[in-house]
Amino acid sequence: MRRPRHGSLFACAGLLAVTALGCARSADRAASDRSTLTILYGGDERVLGAEGRAYYTPAQFLVFLPLVTQSAEGELEPRLARSWEHSPDHRTWTVRLRTDVRWHDGEPVTAHDVRFTMDLLRHPDILVEAPGAYSLEVLDDSTFTVTYHQKSTYGLPASWGSIYNAIYPKHLLEGLEPGEFWDWDFWTRPVGNGPYRYVRHEPQTMVELEANPDYYRGRPRIDRVVLKFGSSWVPELLSGGVDAAAYVDRMQLPALDGDPRFEVYHDILSTSVTALAWNHRRHFFRDARVRRALTLAIDRRELHRALNLPADLPIFDVIFTDRQFRRGGLPAPLAYDPQEAVRLLEAAGWRNVDGDGVRERAGEAFRFALLVSGGLQRRAAVFIQNQLRELGVQIEVIERENHSQRVRNGEFDAAILPIFPGGGLGHDVLFGAESVLGYDNPAVVRLLGQAAGTLDPDEIDRAYRELMPIFEAELPVTSLHPDVRTTVAHRRVRGLSSPHRAEPAWHVDDMWIDSPR
Repeated sequence: MRRPRHGSLFACAGLLAVTALGCARSADRAASDRSTLTILYGGDERVLGAEGRAYYTPAQFLVFLPLVTQSAEGELEPRLARSWEHSPDHRTWTVRLRTDVRWHDGEPVTAHDVRFTMDLLRHPDILVEAPGAYSLEVLDDSTFTVTYHQKSTYGLPASWGSIYNAIYPKHLLEGLEPGEFWDWDFWTRPVGNGPYRYVRHEPQTMVELEANPDYYRGRPRIDRVVLKFGSSWVPELLSGGVDAAAYVDRMQLPALDGDPRFEVYHDILSTSVTALAWNHRRHFFRDARVRRALTLAIDRRELHRALNLPADLPIFDVIFTDRQFRRGGLPAPLAYDPQEAVRLLEAAGWRNVDGDGVRERAGEAFRFALLVSGGLQRRAAVFIQNQLRELGVQIEVIERENHSQRVRNGEFDAAILPIFPGGGLGHDVLFGAESVLGYDNPAVVRLLGQAAGTLDPDEIDRAYRELMPIFEAELPVTSLHPDVRTTVAHRRVRGLSSPHRAEPAWHVDDMWIDSPR
């Protein structure tokens, strides 16, 4: 998903003035317009479908249903799918759909819509899914089977990956050109099957939706939803112009400190972890003692505070599956211990010989460049730069737009980057047989291969459990924090929660607006 743009702070004096104005406006909105929820959202009027080149946007679930969704407790919850079962090897799935769901034009939703959607996403002109990933058979209007020949980009029909998959109407889209998929006008005037119906939009400005009276779960408690596009979330919230803002820059949260009108929610993305990756081709980082020393010298809990991340954000030194993260029990991380870091560096031959504050070995100073892409990564890099300077290690922070490609080409000493289980800079790319980090461990290659070769979540978890002690010992990367998506909402907006229901547009059918007091 493409991350929305974030706004910037006003000057302090301006905020005080806006705050005073906002108290009155917010009270008026609560009293006279409590049936409408206005959300400040990044992007434009295409967020209800395929936005630009990004297939997945959470706002699409205002108008489209997925097969399953995530409950407030973090478990799978049925939506369009009412039940499912799978073969022992998890490769063939049978899914039974609800029969009481209709498109907003009155047509019934059937398994033929599911097949159309899944075929569409693997069309050669779209390729959200690999063309040979699976075969699908419709058994009847409410039942279909899928047999997977390889891992699917977005997951199995009733798995965690499928919470990101909306189902589209075959009868309205089958005549359109797949080659123009990303530019279809349909995305700006969608006809869905979800809790809200499209009403109107103003380009680059807003989209208005109304509650679907025929929604199978019952008419939503919030009558209307307005997605207002922009990035000035602080003044919009303080002035009462919006009730909630999604994808907020947490470094701007102090602007709301002490304001009792607002609540902050966060969604922890366990499958996207920001880490400090070491290039093992550089002699500095070939020694596991050095990587451990550098990890011990970074106070990651203090880093979280410096980045204004949630106080209870987890820290870990291993890679894991989403299921393992949700169920807990991951190994405890290394604690901040600069004294042990000094001992390890000196044992590895890195000492401050001439008293200039920089460690040396064989006449070479311990200096390296740290590659970042900007924003939060740059702020983290400056924090790490200061901490490692105290250890006698000097860092030059370098910001590049082609950050990921430079990592793939091995053109870096160390880099701050997001790590995913698959795709992009995923586990296999970073730690596998052709590791872009130059990391070489046959046992890790074997276990990652076992995980990639099965669809059985128990077998995948087993492989990752065996990987954990290897990562604890070798620390090929230093994990900094899981990525976090943040929402700020007025306290009268109810139904949001951390860490599974923080995205306001995703679960509006489970939300409501309290009466003013």
